[in-house]
Amino acid sequence: MKTAIVTGAGSGIGAATARHFLDAGYNVALVGRREAPLQEVAADAERALVTPCDVTDPAAVDACFADVTDRFGRVDVLFNNAGVALPGTLIDEIAVEDWLNVVNVNLTGAFLCARAAFAQMRRQDPQGGRIINNGSISAYVPRPGSVPYTTTKHGITGLTRTLSLDGRPFNIACGQIDIGNALTEMARPMTKGVPQADGSIKVEAMMDPGDVAKSVLHMASLPLEANVQFMTVMASSMPFVGRG
Repeated sequence: MKTAIVTGAGSGIGAATARHFLDAGYNVALVGRREAPLQEVAADAERALVTPCDVTDPAAVDACFADVTDRFGRVDVLFNNAGVALPGTLIDEIAVEDWLNVVNVNLTGAFLCARAAFAQMRRQDPQGGRIINNGSISAYVPRPGSVPYTTTKHGITGLTRTLSLDGRPFNIACGQIDIGNALTEMARPMTKGVPQADGSIKVEAMMDPGDVAKSVLHMASLPLEANVQFMTVMASSMPFVGRG
C-alpha cells in the first residue's frame, strides 16, 4: 500500500486531495498547522495519520516525516500544497513581515518538505517516490499587486525542475500542478469580482477543488518511469493567456 503526504490538508485543495487519496486506497498523512480541520478531513479513517506541523519550522518538518515513516514505513508521494496569499497590494505598500511570511510558507515550507521527502525516498527500499508541487497559474502570469505570491510560485517552478533532475539517479520523480480558480476559501473573493490587468473588476469562473484532486491523483498514480512534468488545470473560461 502506497503512502502519500499532503500539506495544507485541512482545507481547500489539500483537503479534497487527501480525501481522494484515501478513497483510492493510499495511506495518507494530513499535514497542517491546525489539528481540528485535519481531524475533520481524516474522519477517523484507519489509513489516515493526522500530523499537525508548521511547514516553516525545519525541526517540526523533520519530526513530521519521521512520524509518517514510523507509522507507514515509507513515503511514496508528497503533495507540496501548503500556501498563503495576500490581498492585492503594490510593492511599496507591502509590509516586510508580510513578504517574509508568504516566502516562508510558500517557498521555504515547500523546500523543507521536499528536502525531507527526498531524503526518505532516497534511502528507502525500494528506492524512489514522487514529489508534486502546487505551482499555481501565478507560476506563469501574475495578478495585479501579487508580488509575494507570484514570486514564490515562480520559485516553485525552479524547485520542481531541479528536483526532477536531481531525483533521476534515485528514482524520484517531481512534477508540478498549476491551478487556476478552484473554489476554495482563498479564492472565494473571485466570485464577487477581482482586479484585472486593464484596471477593471470582474467576476471570474471557478471550478470544483475535487477536479484538481483528481488531477493530482492521476499524476501520483503513474509508474515512476513516467512523469507529468507540468499540468495546468483551471476553470475553462477564466482569464489566463490574456491575464497580466
